[in-house]
Amino acid sequence: MSELFDDDPRETPPPAKPAPRRSRALIITAVVVVLGFFGLTTFAGFYTDRLWYRNGGYSEVFSTLFWTKTGLFLVFGTLMAVVVGVNMYLAYRLRPLFRPNSPEQTGLDRYRDAVTPIRTWLLVGVSVVVGLFAGSSAVGQWRHYLLWRNGVPFGTDDAYFHKDIGFYVFDLPWLHYLVNFTMAVTVVALLAAAVVHYLYGGVRLQTSHDRLSGAAQAQLSVLLGVFVLAKAADYWLDRYDLVTDGGGLITGMTYTDDHAVLPAKNILLGIAFICAVLFFLNVWRRTWLLPSVGLALLALSAILLGLIWPGIVQQFQVKPSEADKEAPYIDKNIAATRQAYDFQSVEPQSYSSSPTAAGGQLPALAQSTSSTPLVDPQLVRQTFEQNQQARAYYSVADVLDVDRYRIQGNDRALVLGVRELDQNGIDPGDQNWSNLHTVYTHGNGVIAAYANQRPADNTAEQTSIQWAEGQPTSDEPTAQNALGDYETRVYFGEQSPDYSIVGQPDGAPDVELDLGLTTGSGEAADKTTTYTGKGGVPVGGFFNQLMYAVKFGEPNFLLSGRVNSESQVLYNRNPRDRVEKVAPWLTIDGDAYPAVVDGRIQWILDGYTTTDRFPSAEKESFSTMTDDSLRDTSGLRTLPTDEINYMRNAVKATVDAYDGTVTLYAWDETDPILRAWEKAFPGTVQPRAAIPDDLMDHLRYPEDLFKVQRYQFARYHVTNPNDFYQGNNRWAVPEDPNTKGHLQPPYRLFVDQPTADGGAQPAWSLTSVFTPYNKNNLAAFVSVDSDATSKSYGQLQVLQLPDQSTKGPGLVANDFASNNDVREKLQPFQLGGAPPIFGNLLTLPVDDGLIYVEPVYAVRAGSTSGYPILQFVLVSYGDEVGIGRTLGDALADALNVQPGDSTQPPDKNGGGKGGGDGGNAPTGTVSAQIRTLLDRADQAFQDADAALRKGNTVAYAKKVEEAKSLIQRAVSLADQQKAGS
Repeated sequence: MSELFDDDPRETPPPAKPAPRRSRALIITAVVVVLGFFGLTTFAGFYTDRLWYRNGGYSEVFSTLFWTKTGLFLVFGTLMAVVVGVNMYLAYRLRPLFRPNSPEQTGLDRYRDAVTPIRTWLLVGVSVVVGLFAGSSAVGQWRHYLLWRNGVPFGTDDAYFHKDIGFYVFDLPWLHYLVNFTMAVTVVALLAAAVVHYLYGGVRLQTSHDRLSGAAQAQLSVLLGVFVLAKAADYWLDRYDLVTDGGGLITGMTYTDDHAVLPAKNILLGIAFICAVLFFLNVWRRTWLLPSVGLALLALSAILLGLIWPGIVQQFQVKPSEADKEAPYIDKNIAATRQAYDFQSVEPQSYSSSPTAAGGQLPALAQSTSSTPLVDPQLVRQTFEQNQQARAYYSVADVLDVDRYRIQGNDRALVLGVRELDQNGIDPGDQNWSNLHTVYTHGNGVIAAYANQRPADNTAEQTSIQWAEGQPTSDEPTAQNALGDYETRVYFGEQSPDYSIVGQPDGAPDVELDLGLTTGSGEAADKTTTYTGKGGVPVGGFFNQLMYAVKFGEPNFLLSGRVNSESQVLYNRNPRDRVEKVAPWLTIDGDAYPAVVDGRIQWILDGYTTTDRFPSAEKESFSTMTDDSLRDTSGLRTLPTDEINYMRNAVKATVDAYDGTVTLYAWDETDPILRAWEKAFPGTVQPRAAIPDDLMDHLRYPEDLFKVQRYQFARYHVTNPNDFYQGNNRWAVPEDPNTKGHLQPPYRLFVDQPTADGGAQPAWSLTSVFTPYNKNNLAAFVSVDSDATSKSYGQLQVLQLPDQSTKGPGLVANDFASNNDVREKLQPFQLGGAPPIFGNLLTLPVDDGLIYVEPVYAVRAGSTSGYPILQFVLVSYGDEVGIGRTLGDALADALNVQPGDSTQPPDKNGGGKGGGDGGNAPTGTVSAQIRTLLDRADQAFQDADAALRKGNTVAYAKKVEEAKSLIQRAVSLADQQKAGS
């Protein structure tokens, strides 16, 4: 019978071993493959980063970052792992040898049996896991660590604790991290030790007495004591945070903080210290009564003193007379904010806007309006591309840049764009890997237009743009070259591809497609070129090809014949990305602008040092302060926090558009934060004295800094604490009339700045306006000298209108839209299906008057161009609105001088020296005389522009003075006519 059962196949146990072995092998193989993949990609990223920094000349930056992050990871990860592991080990070693029988212990026996064979692996595994988390968290503290280690004094103490500001900026954040890390280590070790003690009987919850063994009580008491002692240190540091914490009224100390929160922190500090001592004594006393009472007292005190008492003080002491109670603290907040944002010495100047005053207010208007930028950098992109891109695969930025160039001995404002590569314009059939990454690799050249100049013959199909740099067009058959000869190839730009492979061996044919140059016959001729710069990383060797194939996920690095022994790979090509990689401690301005410097296209970027730890200075979101209708919304990528309360333009950076070379120059060499980073990364920033003269001519006051300053100055121009509290005379940056929901951007133009002798001279400036808070009238005009070569560079000038009855941008835009003449002249465009586009609404102070100027763009009826053309100029002067083809025509219209009022043809010969009539005095009605004078002034401006283009500065100055005199006489006649009527 037994043999029968033995032979019965149903009773034979199935072979179960081979299947688990195969499954186990597959699992192990899958784990190895996954770990290998992640290991290879991690190594490839590390290795290629090292190559990139080395070839860019910033190996020290890579080394400093690598060793700092590695050191933080190892030190804090090891500390966490060791402390937790040691406490788990001690809890096991100190376990009780005999455990009383109980249902609780019986239930734990099976867990002990399961853990015992793997307890060593379990201890190591838990320690390693918590260590990895702690180390990874510590890596993110590299900024705080380096600033703490390399911090320098600010030389100024805060107003409350009388400690150097450097303590708050450099030391306090790192000390906070150390204390928080200590508390985190203690909590994790406490939990781990408690679990081990419970598992092995050191902690017994289901007994009425002796719930903790002596060893467990001692170990847990020490850990709790360390935690509470660290909490006492945390209370000590929290005291200093009171001068940097944001509140409902101001940032920094307030009356309640000073009289309730600060004393509470001191009391809680003392209670926590006593509690820690009681826990330490509990190691020997073996009673939880006193430590428990102390801990309960700490918790109760934290609620009563930390929450309830400050609320009582705020409600019953502060609120009834808040203005008086908070006045001293507001005063310190005002002083600190003005210092932190660097406008502590700026005081508004009274400015009376009286554009109808007789005589004297328009001499400066003639000079100012002659350089008023009518070419809107936001609206002419299509015009630039239509006329100057040469091929569909070239493009310019969405918003162009405005810069100043010295052309034929005179400063001229230019609107510029770099002709960059746009691979979206390549025919889809040609968009293969070879073409995208080895043929179409770069852009070519700069396009520039005079910001305030139009062609003399503005015919129907013309662009209304006077080109200064670019290819010949149908309007101007001769190519313009106002910027001189320079290297035109653009391998590094804001629209460059992710990566390109460039470079050919000597004698090999060129493969990179260059710009299709327009020949004399009007046909485009393509040519090829090859990259000879040093801005890429050599990728000719097999190992480098493998690493980059892994990095970019592209096997063609290994397979393509286009990758050869001389090949380089170009990547990280956006100028902002490159500067952020070599200086990760900088916050980069959102606008990188191009300039032709010493025969090369250089991208110029402004770098800021910022912090949110400047004591008593007002915090605000950087994104909020810099928001406007032209803002690049890509965001702030370097700051660890969006809120700041200190900002300096510490660095000017350049990126060579051809070879990608990044150069950092110290600009604000007195900035303590810059000095600290220079100590952390020695040799990465060159001194200010090393800036070449040609580059200095193109450096300018940065837009983001100006926007932050104007945002804060709108409130902090009020220096009286009571007025500040009541909101008296509070200003705001107006909304852009043409883009709802965004602030009006600042504009660059020439503005008269006062001189030491009491006169004025035009300065290349960045300008904006203020309106009263929640109102639309004009409160003030603000400008800053943007010329880096000027002694007054960076000086803010605020012209305050005393009665605030002048219309602001929003009201002026409404006047333009509702004016009958304007509506009549724009109606054909409205009906034609191509509504007009309103450009920059510029505000210009001239003597004691203000003039608003706004260009109007539209597609001309019947035009085949398809891009907007400057059609009209709108002017608001006083209470009058004018519209015309030119600024002079618009101004004449605003003065109610119509062309039909003239009884004789206007004299185009101009006046003599000093604006005399030279025998050509205007005759006829007063209106006719005014019209004649304005026509002659307009002709004088055209003659001045012609003289300037020829380099005849003497004739230019003479014609400008003549135009000033003619306009002044015209306004005087208009005032007389108005007074007589």
